Amino acid sequence: MSILRAAKLLTLNVGKSIGVFHVLSRSEWRKNQLLILAYHGVSFDDEHLWNPDLYLSPEQFRGRMQALKDFGCHVLPLADALQRLESGTLPTCSVVLTFDDGSSDFYTRAFPILREFGWPATVYLTSYYSNYNRPVFDPMCSYLLWKGRGRVIDVKGLLDGIVSLDLRSTSGRENATLAIREFSRRERFSAKSKDELLTRMAARLSIDYQAILAKRILHLMSVEELAILAAEGVDIELHTHRHHAPKTRDSFMLELGENKNFITRFTKLPQHFSYPNGAYADCYGPWLEASEVVSATTCDPGLVTTQSDRYRLPRLVDRSSLQTVELEGWISGFSNLLPRKPTFVSSPIPPHYY
Repeated sequence: MSILRAAKLLTLNVGKSIGVFHVLSRSEWRKNQLLILAYHGVSFDDEHLWNPDLYLSPEQFRGRMQALKDFGCHVLPLADALQRLESGTLPTCSVVLTFDDGSSDFYTRAFPILREFGWPATVYLTSYYSNYNRPVFDPMCSYLLWKGRGRVIDVKGLLDGIVSLDLRSTSGRENATLAIREFSRRERFSAKSKDELLTRMAARLSIDYQAILAKRILHLMSVEELAILAAEGVDIELHTHRHHAPKTRDSFMLELGENKNFITRFTKLPQHFSYPNGAYADCYGPWLEASEVVSATTCDPGLVTTQSDRYRLPRLVDRSSLQTVELEGWISGFSNLLPRKPTFVSSPIPPHYY
């Protein structure tokens, strides 16, 4: 742990122990601010060990929801919360729960827990792999190589010009993942060809790929699952079709339009957007406004106020490494008063994965 992180945790624990969290959380100052929380995945199996920055175990996720309840938070739907912020009618300790990408674990793991607490949620859906319901290629490459860690594997006949991959270190696995991704793109593999490559890679690694498929690890939700969630009141919103936000207007509008058309097949017209990987630029605001999108969330930590740019709304990414006192610091508003820097989030679904 860095000295800066240790100092921050000490400050938070002191603030909590002397009652600052409680006072701030019930103040008029906090009442006029909104905390938007971001989640990416709740593990089926060991994903939180593979990528602890973005996955929580079901036990951790339930613990987070219990912490919100114990703190007396009012968990609101996104659209309602933004409207009430604007009108000055937010209740005490207002929080919005958002989930990026639309992973199948939301349906199986997160949503049942949310239903226990009776809380609304927004899913920012990236839609291509909902149509083609197989594992998302890029993150599955990383996941398989992590599961096969600790050895050098023979890949003759799988990747042109590469005979082996060294999986004995984190950097070795990262380089191997990059090599596989670059090979598939160079060869212009279709989604089907990529899926076949994953199957062959798993066989070389002696991994039971069928068991992974059966659990639907690193899949997105199917159309049927999305329709059920929409009927249950889950808000399905925009995250681009291919998890890619081009910086040319026509390409961006195409991505957004495909995403919007997919979502409106089974629910209402989406009006809110989340930037893939939290990466935003000045060009996006006018394009989103022209598309009648009402808001866009980033992954920069902070509290939303009436002064916030509606196309750059701050959002706290919750993750396994975040301690409960850190979450409580944000719930109370205390953490908003501490120095911080913008956070770029490496989603389990990388940019432009199609």
